[in-house]
Amino acid sequence: MLLVLFLAAMLWGIGALLGTPRRMRWTMIGVLWLGVVLLHLILPGGHPLRLATGASAAPWLLLGGFAAIFMGYRAVLGRVKDRADASQKTPPAARAMAATFSDAELDRYARHIVLREIGGPGQKRLKDAKVLVIGAGGLGSPAILYLAAAGVGRIGIVDDDVVDNSNLQRQVIHTDTRIGMPKVFSAQEAITAQNPHVDIRPYNRRLEPEAAAALFGDYDVILDGTDNFATRYLANKVAHDLNKPLISGALSQWEGQLSVFDPAYGTPCYQCIFPEAPAEGLAPSCAEAGVLGPLPGVVGAMMAVEAIKLITDAGTVLRGEMLIYDALYGESRKIALSRRADCPVCGGAEAPNAIVAEQA
Repeated sequence: MLLVLFLAAMLWGIGALLGTPRRMRWTMIGVLWLGVVLLHLILPGGHPLRLATGASAAPWLLLGGFAAIFMGYRAVLGRVKDRADASQKTPPAARAMAATFSDAELDRYARHIVLREIGGPGQKRLKDAKVLVIGAGGLGSPAILYLAAAGVGRIGIVDDDVVDNSNLQRQVIHTDTRIGMPKVFSAQEAITAQNPHVDIRPYNRRLEPEAAAALFGDYDVILDGTDNFATRYLANKVAHDLNKPLISGALSQWEGQLSVFDPAYGTPCYQCIFPEAPAEGLAPSCAEAGVLGPLPGVVGAMMAVEAIKLITDAGTVLRGEMLIYDALYGESRKIALSRRADCPVCGGAEAPNAIVAEQA
């Protein structure tokens, strides 16, 4: 037996001198052990080689078993240590992201996460955010699609209309097969297919004064994509009373406009800019005056951009300003908005934590 141990020591020493990797040296000793065990199993009792290597295979088998247990224990211990080291090296923000998002979500929102202005914290804010969209028509369609694709956690949709064939020229969230379906359920079906990680809340009804406050209270940001002044004035008043930011968009033929009315920043409200609804016939509907098909997509996508900026605190939001886009001539311009002291909604009084619109 001493002879075998001497040979093992020789193999180890020669390997060390030659710079042989430790794994290879252990492999050579394992081959030596295996050869000795085979000698004891094959050769008859009393054979000189068996006598020279311990006379019995039992001690060698026990030695091999203990060695296997020891090496297995070391391997498991090494893996546990490596995992612990990797966990220690992972930044806390990355660990929080992994705990918040599934692998599929991390891959889906990767282009947001690498944006310096959004990053992991911004994407988490989007997931935690609740946005209410009033109207699932021309402006609501692209806004809802892009908010859902961006990963907004909950999107509420208010609309009492059904999908009509004439809508499909511009209301891209709906399809021909869903003609006759309530728009909120058509939008819910489209979003569920696009991003199953989003919670869609359809409200198949018109926005009414009795329920508006309770509904708005469940959401962080309100998007108004409606096409009638009564609903616009109602949304503006309730959003102001609840101190909720209101993103408002409008369309007319080739032109679109949008603004962000944020009472927490002391901005003008919608009724400051439009004190009264225009007389009948002065503001024809899309059905009467027509509208360029892609125009709602442009303005609705801009509304989604403003909502994402609001939620993630990225860039400069259109507070106290109105962006006007003229698709016919490919021009856009911004105009500053002012508060009206006689406004029946905000009264021109500064909000407690208001920021001057020109500085926002």
